[in-house]
Amino acid sequence: MARRKSSRRGSKIQPSVLTMAFALPSGAATSTIDLSQVASIMNRRFYRQGINWAVAGFKVISPASATGSLSIAQLPNTWVMSNAWEKAFRAWQRQQNEVLEDGTQDSVRAKFNDFKIFADADHHSMGVAGNLIPVDFAGTTYPLGEWEASQIVIPNFGAPGTNYEPYLTAIGDDVGGAGGSISLIKAYQNSRSVPQSPDPVTPAGVLSNENYWSMMFDVGDNNEDIMDNVVGKNDELPYEQNEYPGGPVAAPTLQYHDSAIISGTTVGGVTHMKGGNFPCGLIRIASNIDTPNTVFVVDLIPGNHRGYLCEPMTEM
Repeated sequence: MARRKSSRRGSKIQPSVLTMAFALPSGAATSTIDLSQVASIMNRRFYRQGINWAVAGFKVISPASATGSLSIAQLPNTWVMSNAWEKAFRAWQRQQNEVLEDGTQDSVRAKFNDFKIFADADHHSMGVAGNLIPVDFAGTTYPLGEWEASQIVIPNFGAPGTNYEPYLTAIGDDVGGAGGSISLIKAYQNSRSVPQSPDPVTPAGVLSNENYWSMMFDVGDNNEDIMDNVVGKNDELPYEQNEYPGGPVAAPTLQYHDSAIISGTTVGGVTHMKGGNFPCGLIRIASNIDTPNTVFVVDLIPGNHRGYLCEPMTEM
């Protein structure tokens, strides 16, 4: 008798490293973690950056004498960030596919070709080389593989025959010049129409004496005030019409996630911080701890995406 195949084969959770430790620099420092890069290094398995990662929580393990503070930020967890990322990804993907569209050259595509962005201008300035790399139990940093940020090509930029090849940042403003970057949310903002404000559905005569259906019930000449409340209040957008959160004007910095104070009274030298979901797996750490040998720990959640609980950015 043939053995029946398991219906749960597709839901098998692959082995994966769920606890990632990083050595934090002492003093005032800005650091970035790219979870897809780290997972690729620690598991010897390629993870694309376009993943919305679930994080169980964070821990800061500090020496008894350490004092200072630490804050965590992330890409905006909004529909704007999701749509801006996907629109940029589709354009990048289309440009690359078109150059290989005859099918005869598709075999030359890099094996680990992937769409990778920077979090913001600071991340772009530091470069991928500035990302925090995990350490093992002895505090030794893992060896690096290749992890390069994506660029797009804008032909005839400013002059015929002149190509511009910028990198891509999630939020904030563009960074001009050679080796510059384009803000995904700013580009998305500039590519869309905006809702009308105030509400254009209010007829010109709705508040006049020619609104006969309203006047039918006017027993005390009060309907005009009531109608004014109905159509005149909250008829404009509850947000700024022309600016998107995460763009160059409205909240141009990363989205706040959590903060902690490190002190000599921290119980056991361990500070816990909340988890959440992190678009593109990008985590920003702003730390100012006066003592070296502070360890930052990321605890992940087991799941069906090659061992982790996460989803593609295209499904965010």
